[in-house]
Amino acid sequence: MLAGALLALALAAVPADQPPLPTVPQSAEIQLKVQRDGSLSVAEAISVPDGVTMDRRVVLRVPAPHHRDRVYGVRDVVLEGSGTASVDSGAFTVHLTPGTSIIRYTVDGAVAGDRVTWELAGGWNTELKFLRASFAAPKIPTAVDCLAGPPDSDVPCAAAQIDHAGLTRFSQQNLAAGDRMTATVELPAGTVPADEVLVPAKTIAGAFVLTTPVAWSWAAFAALLLLLTTWVLLARRRRFHVKATPPGGHFHVKVPGEFASPAGVLPGHVGVLLHGRAGAVDLAATVLDLAVRNYLWVTAEDGGWRLARRNPPDEHLTAFESAVYEAVVPDEPVTLAELRQRRVEIPRAELDADLVRRGWFAARRLRRAGIRIVCYGVFLTVLLALTVGYAQLGVILALAGVAAVATSAALPARRRAGAEVARRLRGVTATRAEDLDEPQRELVFSRGLPYALALGELASWVAAFDGLEHPPPVYWHAGEITPDQAGSFATALAGTFAAARRGHLQSLVSGNSG
Repeated sequence: MLAGALLALALAAVPADQPPLPTVPQSAEIQLKVQRDGSLSVAEAISVPDGVTMDRRVVLRVPAPHHRDRVYGVRDVVLEGSGTASVDSGAFTVHLTPGTSIIRYTVDGAVAGDRVTWELAGGWNTELKFLRASFAAPKIPTAVDCLAGPPDSDVPCAAAQIDHAGLTRFSQQNLAAGDRMTATVELPAGTVPADEVLVPAKTIAGAFVLTTPVAWSWAAFAALLLLLTTWVLLARRRRFHVKATPPGGHFHVKVPGEFASPAGVLPGHVGVLLHGRAGAVDLAATVLDLAVRNYLWVTAEDGGWRLARRNPPDEHLTAFESAVYEAVVPDEPVTLAELRQRRVEIPRAELDADLVRRGWFAARRLRRAGIRIVCYGVFLTVLLALTVGYAQLGVILALAGVAAVATSAALPARRRAGAEVARRLRGVTATRAEDLDEPQRELVFSRGLPYALALGELASWVAAFDGLEHPPPVYWHAGEITPDQAGSFATALAGTFAAARRGHLQSLVSGNSG
């Protein structure tokens, strides 16, 4: 209590902004007072001898631990005497001419926690013969520290103590040009609010420092991940809880000679709709469908079955069917043995585009957008790391793109309409041959044959028509053949593409082993 009273009397007796005048040439008297809002009021009286000018430059952005910089602010600069004092370009500069001058200013950012730090001297271009300073605060300090000498030294000041009145006093003699004198005073907890300002250092490591905007961005990214996860879970839950209704699809003959499948689905669609993939069977079903629709002609010779062009592609073929047509029979007729030596694949890009166009599958726009976002994020990370910092924002953007790509992969590709078509497909081969008249049997058998192949129900489909008293003729094959022989051709066609694929894979394995 007595020390507090003495401190109050001392502060009342001497104005905080009126330091004592120096008695030694080329010396300084400094008074500091920390205000209740955390700002630091400074008054410096500096004596400049005749024939000399004194210049000082204090950098207001200094390195701090953990790849950060501490930023001080200097404002309300007033100079009484001869010279100039200003703040610009991140530095506090002073130019003094002979005589005694008093500089008053306010420092922001000096309080870190309960510790007040300021550079009493530093950046002078001439020697300081003597420096004395006093520090006052609303409460008596609990500890004091002072360093003097070159910027990287840890030599203590000549004197740094708390006197009987509660004032903290510092002094130092013979500070060389460029030497600094830094005072640190620790106050009781809660004496004044902290106003320290830390920013990322202007280095590559500093560009990746966690800051408040970056932390909020990470929180937003976490919320995005939660939203995307919820979206995927709900979408997959709907996928596995499709309304349980019995298969109800059938082939239809609308008018004589006009065949219709459920929702207009094609044999090449079946594998992707039901299993999410297309293979040799789907390719064979597409080729067989081209034959039964009179785009290809099938003949049986001593060398086996042969495929030839019958009609050119027209507007009734989809893009993936036209691509299969050109790949299987590019010009001259081809036997299945020759076709086995070719690498013919079902064109997935065109097939997927057709499924999306029909509304059965979702377009992978999210994946493409995610890839672009990843590229933007990488570019932004590099740009920010080399310029203004906050490079983690670019990292977050790139990770958001990765999350979008992962979400696209996790979301069910098949939409509700596609699931309904798949459900109806499972019932198409239940068409009863006995319920059809003879012209309908001919059309339905041949047009339904590719679907039966793709669905894996070829044997039952062929048996249903081959067992009739008058089996339907096969119009897309040269010469008369039975439904059973048509089924054998379909099986051979699927085996051809499967063997070609196996041969290609074996050649790849053999090449890698070699």
